[in-house]
Amino acid sequence: MTPPETPSNVESTDDWNRRLRKRFAPRDSRSGLDPEDYVIGPEDVLDISVFEAPEMNRDVRVSASGEISLPLLGAIAAAGDTPRELETGLERVLREKYMKDPHVSVFVRDMQSHPVSVMGAVRKPGIFQIRGNKSLLEILSLAEGLADDAGEDVIILRDAGLRNSPGILTAEASNLTEPFPINRTQEFGAPNDVDDGPTKLDAISTDVVKIDLKDLLDSTDPTHNPAIYPGDIVKVSRAGIVYVVGAVQRPGGFGMKTNEKISVLQAIALSEGLTRTAAKGRARIISTDPQNGTRSETPINLGKILSGKSPDPMLRARDIVFIPDSAAKVTLTRGVEAAVQTATGLAIFRW
Repeated sequence: MTPPETPSNVESTDDWNRRLRKRFAPRDSRSGLDPEDYVIGPEDVLDISVFEAPEMNRDVRVSASGEISLPLLGAIAAAGDTPRELETGLERVLREKYMKDPHVSVFVRDMQSHPVSVMGAVRKPGIFQIRGNKSLLEILSLAEGLADDAGEDVIILRDAGLRNSPGILTAEASNLTEPFPINRTQEFGAPNDVDDGPTKLDAISTDVVKIDLKDLLDSTDPTHNPAIYPGDIVKVSRAGIVYVVGAVQRPGGFGMKTNEKISVLQAIALSEGLTRTAAKGRARIISTDPQNGTRSETPINLGKILSGKSPDPMLRARDIVFIPDSAAKVTLTRGVEAAVQTATGLAIFRW
């Protein structure tokens, strides 16, 4: 059977991920900062070296209050400085108290204070440490693309990660200069209203940016691919999934994007059509009641639907379209294959 044509507005998540990889390209040098421009924050691990006093060399972790502790010097404020600025400050203190011409090296061994949290319908959710800022496309690529149940929207919550991480201070709370100062209201406009149900994030006073994935993947307008900054949370919305199993070329689950309805024929098109042994007249839709989890079956005749004699039913999230094999067609197919093999064997023998 020739699979029905897939409507242009119905795409699988694999299609979206292919477009994501096509759109993503490494940005220029402005996408990240030079290591010397990195702003040290709480929980970062620093490699401190004093060339004139090797016994002071050590790895230190920046405390929640933004300080490091060194022999002779005690507690030193580090958060908010770049490595070069901290080197200069340590050299100044050593020069004033202990050494004539000290030389100090500061290297950020482990970044822990510049997190971007990625959650929702991505293949690798988690917390990613970034230098400077990255684009939304880059962040989704770090998360290895979209999951099968990805919806159409990406929600960006500005600074929400830093404001709610224990032991991590925002620039405002620690009385430091913000590492990446921007006028976010001016850049992205007023916060969007997001009705995603009651969550713990509702109580956060923070900017919210809503991006349409189709605009992100299709448009060349840079406003659809905003910069993501340390402390931001990126959440990819989830959509419902319909499943097609049985006598189809590519059984599996297919995502239903936001406000999108998929019919039985569209779902079969996504599964690349029926096999030759499909029993068109014995297909059925298996539905699950979201309230009590009970299942019900609705018989459908694909032959009549394909010929236009019956309507094409619309599917709901979690519906399963099951197309069984026809025993007669399976037997006939096996008989034809056996006959072909026998004829081929005889022809080879006689030759």
